[in-house]
Amino acid sequence: MEKVLVVGAGFMGAGIAQVCAQAGCRVFLSDTSAEALERALAGIKWSVEKLAGKGMVAEAPEIVLGRLSPEQGLQRAAEADWVIEAVLEKEDLKKEIFAELDRLAPGGTPLASNTSSIPITRLASATRRPERVLGLHFFGPVPFMALVEVIQGEKTAEDIFDRGTAFVRSLGKWPLPVRRDIPGFVINRILFSTFRECVALIGEGIASPEEIDTGMRLGLGWTVGPFEIADNAGLDTFLLVGQAMKALGEEHLVPGSDLVERMVREGRLGRKTGKGFYRYTEDGKRVPWDADKEKP
Repeated sequence: MEKVLVVGAGFMGAGIAQVCAQAGCRVFLSDTSAEALERALAGIKWSVEKLAGKGMVAEAPEIVLGRLSPEQGLQRAAEADWVIEAVLEKEDLKKEIFAELDRLAPGGTPLASNTSSIPITRLASATRRPERVLGLHFFGPVPFMALVEVIQGEKTAEDIFDRGTAFVRSLGKWPLPVRRDIPGFVINRILFSTFRECVALIGEGIASPEEIDTGMRLGLGWTVGPFEIADNAGLDTFLLVGQAMKALGEEHLVPGSDLVERMVREGRLGRKTGKGFYRYTEDGKRVPWDADKEKP
């Protein structure tokens, strides 16, 4: 049984921990906040039980959940076969964590980042062994999204890259190999360039978020529209990714207006706060924003 340390118990970290546990791994979920860990474990329990009830999990929920352990430190890196960092999209924070993981983890343990925009080479520079650092960029909600980008930094060893691809497949996911370490990798560069134009269109009053999302589904075959994706991921997360992209010289992929920044300041973070580009009822149903009362 492989042992996996997931660092960060937010939306993405909890999802990664869940799919690793469902795949039979022993999982240590680490966060500095006991409250975040408690919230994450409660969410994983709810999700696993729902999936089991639909026949989408092979084992009983208690068996899957029994493979999960909360941790308030990085000490478990010393016994991990895999380490996956999934903290906020802040380069300095990630580098600090990677430096500590590099000190604690055995030399043969791959150190992966779930970063969605920061080049792996930059994060690997905080370690003494950059050849074992790679990107494993999951998409959320992780239990339902099949894609994982596997990113090779400038110094990532070929065998580590291959192990990453095999590990992703062992989780029941589809690996998209990214062999050139550029900001945003592949899918987020496409998404953010689209999102930039969508934000401009609603800012100019040409179409509403709901109309654009519907158009993307019916006209281009998207299963989820760009504003739905943003609300699901969290507009605070989208803002951090956008800021990281801009700092890396990719301004052309970031919305030209400050709309998302203003929404975050107002607490409109998306589904998790009940309001974003859409409103959300207490039972989680998405409803259009009332444009007559207030614009997004």
